[in-house]
Amino acid sequence: MKQVKWLFHPILMFIFSLTALMVSLFLYIYWYIEISSGLRSAVTRMNIEPEQVLAADTWVVILVLSILIGVIMLGILVIFVFSQKTMQLYRMQNNFINNFTHELKTPVTSLQLYLQTFSRYALSRSDQLKYIQYMLADVGRLTENINRILNLAKLETRSYMGELVVCDLVGLVKRFLEENKHLFENCTIHLTGAVSAPIYHRINEYLFGTLLLNLLTNAVKYNDAETPEVEIVVEPKNNKTFLRFRDNGIGFDKTEMKKIFGKFYQIGRSENMSAKGSGLGLHLVQQIARLHKGKVLAESPGRGRGSTFTLILPALA
Repeated sequence: MKQVKWLFHPILMFIFSLTALMVSLFLYIYWYIEISSGLRSAVTRMNIEPEQVLAADTWVVILVLSILIGVIMLGILVIFVFSQKTMQLYRMQNNFINNFTHELKTPVTSLQLYLQTFSRYALSRSDQLKYIQYMLADVGRLTENINRILNLAKLETRSYMGELVVCDLVGLVKRFLEENKHLFENCTIHLTGAVSAPIYHRINEYLFGTLLLNLLTNAVKYNDAETPEVEIVVEPKNNKTFLRFRDNGIGFDKTEMKKIFGKFYQIGRSENMSAKGSGLGLHLVQQIARLHKGKVLAESPGRGRGSTFTLILPALA
């Protein structure tokens, strides 16, 4: 049964189709030339005018036929490429559904457990407050995941109506780190570079905060070090501002450098690593950067050697 499936593999069928077309074209030209040669011999022996039997535009017909077959081969190639991309997108979406379902189910299950505990037992006020904090944290996780999906949909359809305002980029990063330090208590974050003077850009503060949150969360999530470390370097250069996020995490291979910002793509799907998250964080980061007329680049020396994500924003005109 496996051998039969292997015979109908899309790549194998694509090769067979192209081979069949090329062989058909070759045989047609070969047989046409053979028949033409036979007709010429017969015309010569019978003393018949060649124009009465042999068309003068023989090679024009062959050329047109060759072009048509070339167009057909190109069409098959395009269909094949699109079908492969569709299959890849389907696999990525299936992987996303499985992982994102887990991301939603975990806090819901936790909330259900805490609510059952409240309904069955008489808890002291201190225990009630402790469980309420747990429940609020789970609600925050759910809200974050839902907002991530909604924001991504708005950004991709260009229907996001958030306003870009002129503000200090360095001050915004400092304020974000101060307001969210409880999220990164077990890691070390340093802000270095040109941080003494303000650097102004047109920024949507909410979306920029989402960008920072995703980059820093990824640096901590994909990290096997005892103490995750992130260095944020601010560097104005050539009418642009470079905001570099260097971490001591798991890193990635060069082959993944272009894939890492793809929708649903997760580094943890390969080798012996378990996938984490929904695979939308870095894709959302890139979309937010583009909304700000910028882009994000990723680089890493290799697995286990950390990574660097660089946000590049144009200078304020």
